[in-house]
Amino acid sequence: MVRANLPRPGAALLLASLGAACGASEGASSSDGGSDTDRGNTVEGGSSGDGGNATDGGSSTDGGNATDGGNTGSTQAVDLGTAGSYVILAKTGISTVPTSAITGDLGISPAAATYITGFALTADSTNVFATSKEVTGKVYASDYAVPTPSNLTTAIGDMQTAYTDAAGRAPKVTELGAGNIGGMTLTPGVYQWGTGLLIPTSITLTGSATDVWIFQIAQNLTMSSAQNIVLTGGAVPKNVFWQVAGSVEIGTTSHFEGVILTKTSALLQTGASINGRLLAQTAVNIESSAVVEPAP
Repeated sequence: MVRANLPRPGAALLLASLGAACGASEGASSSDGGSDTDRGNTVEGGSSGDGGNATDGGSSTDGGNATDGGNTGSTQAVDLGTAGSYVILAKTGISTVPTSAITGDLGISPAAATYITGFALTADSTNVFATSKEVTGKVYASDYAVPTPSNLTTAIGDMQTAYTDAAGRAPKVTELGAGNIGGMTLTPGVYQWGTGLLIPTSITLTGSATDVWIFQIAQNLTMSSAQNIVLTGGAVPKNVFWQVAGSVEIGTTSHFEGVILTKTSALLQTGASINGRLLAQTAVNIESSAVVEPAP
């Protein structure tokens, strides 16, 4: 089975259960790269959760090359610090085209609350935070009452530190698919591109609940409309990190998984959804979208 799309805003906005991956074995890598129903590739990105090594070094049939000459341990998760307290965190702006549904807290700094638009905010009596009918959580801005300003300054710093951490990890696979990974099944590890990354068709990440994926993208990340990122084998969105030097654009009605750490901006087009976090060093814009923070 494949992952069902999340219901769009205006419906119940319940998360669909993840099905078993098409032809992907649970959390295991194969010596010849495995197979995928769309592209015929299962790409070994390094070690599995038990420290196993890829026997082919992570090479793929379409020219992706592993830089790891013999991995001896599993990839470690990126520490988000206090930035992990927010489902959306940005520096210059957060906007929505109503009606969106956000589960988790929002934060903006150094920009003020006036740069959070479309949410019809209602300030709490303490003025420490605000609320919105579109947010199941709290909304924080740099001009709210103490201790919010200092908390946000710390969170923004932690977000930038996490970005640098993710960008500095040694890659296991480089230039996979020449920047197009549509239809692939990817095992855990660190993947790197010196270009932008395209996801024109749905992809699958297969691994256990302790496995980690880090995607290092030197330019933009673009996902086409009506596509999905599917997690199988117990993989969880809190352990999937997308470090993007450019902008991120998720197409209409597409579903995304993982923590986005972008140096610039993130856009969820109409009806798009994400299980994860949107952590942007400029702005986040969503259009009638669903954003749900991952389980701890």
